[in-house]
Amino acid sequence: MDRPAEIANAPHGRLGEVLEEYWGYDSFRPLQAEAMDCVLAGRDSLVVLPTGGGKSLCYQAPALAMPGVAIIVSPLISLMKDQVDALRANGAPAAFINSSLSPDERRKVTSLVRSGEVKLLYAAPERIVRDQTLQFLSSVDVSFVAIDEAHCVSTWGHDFRPEYTELGRLKQALPGVAIHAYTATAADRVQQDIISGLSLQTPELLIGSFDRPNLVYRVRRGTRKLEQIEQVIARHPGESGIVYCISRNEVERVAGQLKEAGIRAAPYHAGMADTARARNQEAFLTDHIEVIVATVAFGMGIDKPNVRFVVHAGMPKSLEAYVQESGRAGRDGLEAECLLLYSGKDPVLWRRMIEEGEPAAREGALRSLDEMQTFSSAVACRHRAIVEYFGQSFEKENCAACDCCLGELKLAAEPLVNAQKILSCVARLDQRFGAGHTAKVLAGSKDQNVAKFNHTELSTYGILRHEHGTTIRDWIEQLVGQGHLEKVGEYGVLQITAAGRQVLRGETTPVLLAPAKRVKESRSAAEDNWEGVDRGLFDALRELRSELAAERSVPAYIVFGDTALRDMARRRPTTTEAFAEVRGVGAAKLRDFGKVFLEAITQYCTTMGIATDVVEGGQ
Repeated sequence: MDRPAEIANAPHGRLGEVLEEYWGYDSFRPLQAEAMDCVLAGRDSLVVLPTGGGKSLCYQAPALAMPGVAIIVSPLISLMKDQVDALRANGAPAAFINSSLSPDERRKVTSLVRSGEVKLLYAAPERIVRDQTLQFLSSVDVSFVAIDEAHCVSTWGHDFRPEYTELGRLKQALPGVAIHAYTATAADRVQQDIISGLSLQTPELLIGSFDRPNLVYRVRRGTRKLEQIEQVIARHPGESGIVYCISRNEVERVAGQLKEAGIRAAPYHAGMADTARARNQEAFLTDHIEVIVATVAFGMGIDKPNVRFVVHAGMPKSLEAYVQESGRAGRDGLEAECLLLYSGKDPVLWRRMIEEGEPAAREGALRSLDEMQTFSSAVACRHRAIVEYFGQSFEKENCAACDCCLGELKLAAEPLVNAQKILSCVARLDQRFGAGHTAKVLAGSKDQNVAKFNHTELSTYGILRHEHGTTIRDWIEQLVGQGHLEKVGEYGVLQITAAGRQVLRGETTPVLLAPAKRVKESRSAAEDNWEGVDRGLFDALRELRSELAAERSVPAYIVFGDTALRDMARRRPTTTEAFAEVRGVGAAKLRDFGKVFLEAITQYCTTMGIATDVVEGGQ
């Protein structure tokens, strides 16, 4: 089996033993080796790897290979529990300390840390910087400190958290202890904030590729949101997915409509009671429901690798947020789908929320919102746009994994003529009005402001009256996205750029989309990760996984991820030695689950009369 996300060099020494024993891995993914070397060498580092790139392993494996206890700073109780459960299932000695524990339980954890029986200790940022905690840490052998979700330290980041700004104290409190920062999304300005905010000393910068080739990105105007969401769900029967909504009311409405349609869905937002929210999250993690409908309050603490689709029922507030949230699909490296549905109301809603939010983060948030709006209205490769936004180059001419490159976008007729009409109208408005007003003039609107400024007298008034107002507004945004127009100042006044003047002279033809209609989604040209997999066996193993997870009260992926199940259904091992070769089977998993899975595989293959121990297909 090809493993495109990995590099050829195999781990060595104690680190190699740890990877094999606890995770069943025999090679690295990109930049993991370099990141682990920094930890082992005691050098500060900032590691930016996309969601699903294996960030957690960069500190978990060295922690088990080094003397002392590693301190992992994590922002959410659910995230700590998730990672600690997964580590313990692999046989690794890990623990967390947070408000969910009783005083007796906290004392037991500190006792285990003092005795050296815990190798990874998770805690929240506000607890770590308490004087009492810092005194305790200075009395034990701390191997290093790992800061997860490190972008939270930056006011330019999409998820700024004031408590993260206190973590710079760790350098003074733990002299000589290296600090390593990890995040999935950080543009240059956020990277600099992380370095200064955490007081990192000449850190090693390890920035991975922001491209996620296994994700198929699609952007559509949300004209029939519920129907569009249901179409995505129908393409992934029985599989897990997330639907993000901007508001709590929309979460409740969409979740209710999906349940009425017979889909196993549940809501999740900060306005729900803690018990109800926790119950729905647990149901999603254990595959008792297929779809979680949520605000952005959901996700950071979720390490569910087999999410096969993410739908945004509204435009996110920033491209960083979109990459983070859509990146929760396909964390196992297998194919997944990401659909963004947007409308003109989305940025208005976000702008109001930003104005009511943290003052220190306002300027950065408003600029990020404009960048997200440009992405949503662009007519270009989505993968390229994301990668180049984060300052990296994109070499492929065609990503074969977005609506643009797959040829799903229907282009408008006469793009040059329509673009010239729009630009001419902006010129006749003396470049003093925004997109909304310009669209009304072009559509021949009887709006009172159009009449008030005598814009009914302009030669461009009603020049696009045969088009829907939404289409005109979309075209304006597409011209902004392609650099022919720009929005200036607080009110987003439209001004014509040098590229736009070339369009007016007929020297350049922009790309405009046809009015939104039903579009048939294409099959991605990305590698088909089902090659050689017996689907019936995969489904049988997935049922077995669910039963075992329910018995242990853990999420299904804690038992085995989809990648491991597909590899089993491809190799079809019948011996312990062959089962140990399956991707993701370490010593603990082999001991705990080997026998029952081997019995299931053997029984299925005998019943169906298919070959077993297929070594070649699993290489």
